[in-house]
Amino acid sequence: MDKRRLIYIIEWVIALAACGWLVWKLATYEDYAALGECLRSMGWTQWIAIVVCIALMPVNMALEAWRWRTLWNDEMSREQGSLNEPLTLNDAQRQVYYSKLAGLITPWRLGEYPARGVLMNGENGANGENGGIWPKVLSMGAVGSATMTVAIVATGMIALSLEIGNWQLENEYIYFVGAVLVLLILALVLAPRVLKRYADVSRKLIVISIGQSLVRLACWCVQLALVLYALGAISIQPSVISFLFIYYLLVTVTPNVPVAEAGVRGAWAIVVFGTVNAALAGVVLWGINTLLPCVVGLFLSKKR
Repeated sequence: MDKRRLIYIIEWVIALAACGWLVWKLATYEDYAALGECLRSMGWTQWIAIVVCIALMPVNMALEAWRWRTLWNDEMSREQGSLNEPLTLNDAQRQVYYSKLAGLITPWRLGEYPARGVLMNGENGANGENGGIWPKVLSMGAVGSATMTVAIVATGMIALSLEIGNWQLENEYIYFVGAVLVLLILALVLAPRVLKRYADVSRKLIVISIGQSLVRLACWCVQLALVLYALGAISIQPSVISFLFIYYLLVTVTPNVPVAEAGVRGAWAIVVFGTVNAALAGVVLWGINTLLPCVVGLFLSKKR
């Protein structure tokens, strides 16, 4: 079979599988009544908050494209010859939107970076030098995932240390959070050394990617705060900021697969923010930042 045709088939298998899963998830969601009650009671300021949150979705995706473009165009990795042609921001955005589809059907979204490689290989029609683009896709994907995790973990641990004394947790959650803290301290110490050794990237690139990840995390937190406010789960005030970072920390370190992701986000939202409406906010934000980009990614793939 022709290589380009095989890549085309893989792209459509990913797209159809992701869309099928989304249809099933929306059809089996059980809290539409509660969500409808929240929506009916919302005032105009709350609707504005939802609109602003949706408007931030392309900003969120542009920030991820910015990170991906920075990783791919790193001078050290380009000198290694994986693919010497630099990646444009438009191409990076198209790959980021499409990779959302693959992330839906793989545990921990591990399919996102390989999907970008499939799209890139199909568009460029070239393997590059030194064994093709795949070693670079996987190494840069590892750096991107690790630096995003480091940003979430570092800010979440700082927030947790500030709020743990005021946070009323049941015993099972206290044990979980304690174990998480121990593991995360080890991860923060080891992550830069592992990346430097096995991904063969400069320390400067790691620092830049962590900084970009912090900017994207800030966008997530603003979106979450807007949805929580819109659904009546919180009032916007400085004390909420720490809990936003704690929420993303707990969601990130909880093992899950895409089928259960909405449930995981909703469950931790209740624990962190203490209201049922917070669970709905977690699901709504998951839809805005996952469902909408997937629709755009499918459209871009079909158009291409």
